[in-house]
Amino acid sequence: MLITRAGVVAGLAAGAIALTACGSDKGVTSSNTTGAAATSASSASTASSASTTSSASTTSAASSPAPAAAACGTGSLKAEGSTAQKNAMDQWVKDFQSQCSGTTVTYNGTGSGAGVSNFLAKQDNFAGSDSALDPKKGEVAKAAAACGSPALDLPMVTGPIAVAYKLKGVTDLTLTPTLITQIFLGKITSWDDPAIKAANSGVKLPSQKITVFYRSDSSGTTQNFERYLAANDAKDFTATPDKDSSKAGFAGQGKTGSQGVQQAISTTEGAIGYDEWSYAVSGNLDTAKVDNGGGAVELTADSAGAAVAAAKVASNGGKDLTLKLDYATKAPGAYPIILVTYEIVCSKYSDPKIGSLVKSFLTYTAGQGQSALKELGYAPLPASIQSQVTAAVATIS
Repeated sequence: MLITRAGVVAGLAAGAIALTACGSDKGVTSSNTTGAAATSASSASTASSASTTSSASTTSAASSPAPAAAACGTGSLKAEGSTAQKNAMDQWVKDFQSQCSGTTVTYNGTGSGAGVSNFLAKQDNFAGSDSALDPKKGEVAKAAAACGSPALDLPMVTGPIAVAYKLKGVTDLTLTPTLITQIFLGKITSWDDPAIKAANSGVKLPSQKITVFYRSDSSGTTQNFERYLAANDAKDFTATPDKDSSKAGFAGQGKTGSQGVQQAISTTEGAIGYDEWSYAVSGNLDTAKVDNGGGAVELTADSAGAAVAAAKVASNGGKDLTLKLDYATKAPGAYPIILVTYEIVCSKYSDPKIGSLVKSFLTYTAGQGQSALKELGYAPLPASIQSQVTAAVATIS
C-alpha cells in the first residue's frame, strides 16, 4: 500500500506506545529547545506518560525519574557513514545545536563502509553504521588500536528496510522470502509471474518487466537485507551477507546511497528495490507486505518494533551493545526485514574534550532525540534497549 508521511506519523504515534515497553525513559531535557526541538520535547513528554503491558510486567513511563540534561560544550565533531540514519542525524544535529549552540556537529552520509573505514583511519570522531564492527574482519581490533581504548557499538535508531516498488494500479502487494530472493536474483522477471500471483490472490498484476535496484556502494543496509535473504531462503541465496552487493549476484542496477535507490524506483515503472524506510516514506513509494510464514505483515512502527524488541543484546560489560536480530521470525505482526543503525565511538578518547562532546551529543540522541524520529519514518528504540544505550553513553570519556 502507499505509505504517506501523514500515515507514518499516525502509525508511529501508535507504535511509540508499544516501543516504550519494558523500561524507563532516560532522555535529555533542555529549557532552551526551540522550533523542531520543542516539538520533539512535546512528543517525548506525551510518549513518556504512556504505559504498556508485556508478557512479564507492566511498566509506566510516567513513573520514570526525570532525565538528566546533556552538558553543552564548545567545539566541533565530525562524523560520517550510514545513509540510512542520515535523515535522523540531520534532525538531531539541528535540534541539538539549537540547545548547545557552542557545539558544531557535521555528519556526512557516505555509507556505512566509508564511515567505518574513516573512523578506523582516525578521520572522524565517530561513525554511523547499519552493522556493528565485525571482529571476523579485524574491525574490532583496528578500532581499539585507533581509539587507544575499546570501541563501542551503540544502537541508536530502528531503521526498517522497505521492499519498495512502483507498479501502476498495484498498491497492495505481498511478497514471501522466496519471492523476494528470486526477484532480486533475476529468477523471477515479470510482475505477472505465477508465483507472485499465487501470493496475491485478487490483485491484478500487469505483464510488466521487473527492474531491480540495489545499493552499489558499501552499505550496512545491503548487509542486513542479505542477512534476511540468507536466513529465509538459503537454497536460492548462497552468498555470504556482506556490505558489498557485488558478491550477491543481484540482477538489475546498482545505485549509490539510500537516496539513489529511492530516486531510481520513483522514476521507473515496474521497479523494485530495498531501501531504508524513511526514504520510502519521503519518496511516497509503495512498500510490500512481507509474509515470513506467520501471515502478511505491513511495515509500520508497531511491526518493526515487535521484531527489534525481541533482539538479543550481545553486550560486553554492558557497554558494547551489538544486537542479534531474528530475520527468520514468523511471529504474527512482526516485520522481519529490519536494521538498527549504530554510532561507533571510542570508549575513551585521546582528547578528553572530544570525548566530552561525543558524550553530550549522544546523550541527546539516545534520550530526547528519540522522540524526533516519529515524523521521519523511523521507529524509536524499545525502552529496554534505550536504557542500556543511555548507560553506555554515560561511560564515554
